[in-house]
Amino acid sequence: MSIAIGALAFAVLNLISFYFISAHAAWLSGLIFLVTLGLLLFLISFFRIPRRNLSTGDDLIVCPADGKVVVIEEVVDEEYFKDKRLQISIFMSPANVHQNRNPIGGEVVYNQYHKGKYLVAWHPKSSTENERHTVVIRNPHGELLVKQIAGALARRIVNYLHVGQKVEQSAEMGFIKFGSRVDVLLPPGVSVQVQLNQVVQGGVTVLAKWA
Repeated sequence: MSIAIGALAFAVLNLISFYFISAHAAWLSGLIFLVTLGLLLFLISFFRIPRRNLSTGDDLIVCPADGKVVVIEEVVDEEYFKDKRLQISIFMSPANVHQNRNPIGGEVVYNQYHKGKYLVAWHPKSSTENERHTVVIRNPHGELLVKQIAGALARRIVNYLHVGQKVEQSAEMGFIKFGSRVDVLLPPGVSVQVQLNQVVQGGVTVLAKWA
């Protein structure tokens, strides 16, 4: 939908430019074309969904998003678990694919949207103060919390899941528009497979393994 709206805006603006500007200021009409074409190409690139060989496995927890690992630390979760969890956070720049995927397969047992601020995505308080959408998926190994967090530019979080839904590992979970972050809260004792500052791919890179 966003790409269709962008393409329509591109066509309308350039038709107006051609009929009302080009005859008097061809350079301005050409500039409008180049700028709007650049914006359209960026929009298409941003919403791209590349074909990938997805990682699946009963013992695997895969990355829910493209980006860079910016946090690996123990935290106390106040929203759902009410105890200590291992948090791994992935920062997504505007250049990353912004499709989010299920890190594990199982049943959705919690789904909650929270209004909030728009701090930069790497801010320590963005996990608890920014606009965010939290999902918990349960399977025989345990429960996993995934939090989609809006950043300073991201102003819309899309989440396709609902409580009671059975989901497949690495299937699409949702989307965040324009620069954002995804937190995963893991049970203590899992075997972490990534490192700080590592570049990861959603649905491909193995984030951790169940103990």
